Amino acid sequence: MPTAVAQALGWVATFVFVGSYFFKRPAALRAIQMCGAALWILYGCLVQATPVIAANVLVLGAAA
Repeated sequence: MPTAVAQALGWVATFVFVGSYFFKRPAALRAIQMCGAALWILYGCLVQATPVIAANVLVLGAAA
């Protein structure tokens, strides 16, 4: 996987997660956070960063 693709995915995950805080409804905030966490998990797998994967598995579980 090219580095540029992994970095782009990391930036998308960042924007999705940060964007979740602009939602007023708690259910919408959690749903967007879950999407962001899933993107971060994918990113962590691509760059083989176990701490990123673990942290976002926890975030995904908490948001769910």
